[in-house]
Amino acid sequence: MSDNAGSANLNTTRPAWYGITAKFGQSHLGKSLWQLLDTLGPYVVLWAAMVYLVQQGFPYWITLGLAMVAGGVLVRIFILFHDCCHGSFFASRRANTILGYVTGILTFTPFEDWRRAHNTHHATAADLDRRGVGDVWTMTVDEYLAAPRRRRFAYRFYRHPFITLGLGSAALFLFRHRFSSKGAGRRERRSVFHTNMALLFVAGVATWTIGLRTYLLVQLPIILIAGSLGLWLFYIQHQFEYAYWIRHESWDPLKVALEGSSYFKLPKILQWFTGNVGLHHVHHVRPSIPNYNLQQCHDDIPAFQAVTVMTLRTSLRSLQLGLCDEKHKKLVSFRSLKAQREGR
Repeated sequence: MSDNAGSANLNTTRPAWYGITAKFGQSHLGKSLWQLLDTLGPYVVLWAAMVYLVQQGFPYWITLGLAMVAGGVLVRIFILFHDCCHGSFFASRRANTILGYVTGILTFTPFEDWRRAHNTHHATAADLDRRGVGDVWTMTVDEYLAAPRRRRFAYRFYRHPFITLGLGSAALFLFRHRFSSKGAGRRERRSVFHTNMALLFVAGVATWTIGLRTYLLVQLPIILIAGSLGLWLFYIQHQFEYAYWIRHESWDPLKVALEGSSYFKLPKILQWFTGNVGLHHVHHVRPSIPNYNLQQCHDDIPAFQAVTVMTLRTSLRSLQLGLCDEKHKKLVSFRSLKAQREGR
C-alpha cells in the first residue's frame, strides 16, 4: 500500500501497527552507500572478468557461468533502481533521481517512465477494474470463456512461462523499454530518450574499445538472465493461488498488501541477490521503506508474520495459474478450468 493509498478507499481503516512502520521508512546514508559498494563493485569486476575471458578465447560456457552470477547482481541493482523510484534509497530526491538514471541505464530501463508505471501499479494492484498498467495481464474466468478464440489463444500464449519469462524478458528490456508507455508525459518521454542515448553511447564506446562482438557476448546474456529472473520475481509477487483480487468498489489497499502481495521466503544468499524483494507484503504496506529495512520491519510487527509464506517450490506452482476465479476468490490453471467444464 502506497503511503497515501488509504485515500483511494475511504472505508479503509489503518490498524494501530501501521504507524510503527513509519520509523522504518527512513533511509540510512551509510547503509545506502554500502549497498552501492557491495553491489556495483562485484558487477564491474564480473563484467571485466567476462570481457577478459571472451577476448582470451576461453570456452564460452565459462563466460556464461559468470553471466549467471552477474545477472543475479543486476537483479539487485534493479532493486536499488526500484528504491530510487519510490524515493526511499536516499533522503535526497536529487540523489535518488541521479542514481535512478544511472541504474536505469545499467538495467536498460528508463527511470521516469518506469517510475510512473510502477506507481500506477501500487495504486491499482489487485483491482479487477483497473488492470493494464505496470502489471501482468490477468483475465478472469468469465472474461476468458467469453473471449473470441483468437484472444484466448493470445492470452494462453502470453501466460506460458517460456514466453512470459523467456522471450517476454528479452522483448521487455531490449525493445519495449525503448519506447515510452501509454499516457507518458514529457518528463517520462525525455527519460526514455536520455536512457536510449546513453545506451547507444555505451555501445559505441564498447565497440571502439573492446569490440562490438565482445560487448554483445558479455552484455546480452547478463541482461537476458537478469530480465528473466526479475520478471519471475515480479510475476509471483501477485500471482499465487489465493492472491487477493477484487472489484474496485470493494478494493482495500491494506488487503492488497497483506493478502495480495506474496511473502517469498528465500535462502539468505538469494535474499541478498534479490534485495529483500521477497518481503513484498511489507513493501506494499509502506513503499517508502528502503530494501535494507524491510526484514527488520517484518520481524518487529507480528501482523507481517501472519501472512502466507511462499517458498521456491510453491512459487514454481504459481507459474501454472493463469486465470482469476472471482467466484472462488483464487487463481486457477487452464487445466483445472478445462477439467471443471468437462465435469459439468
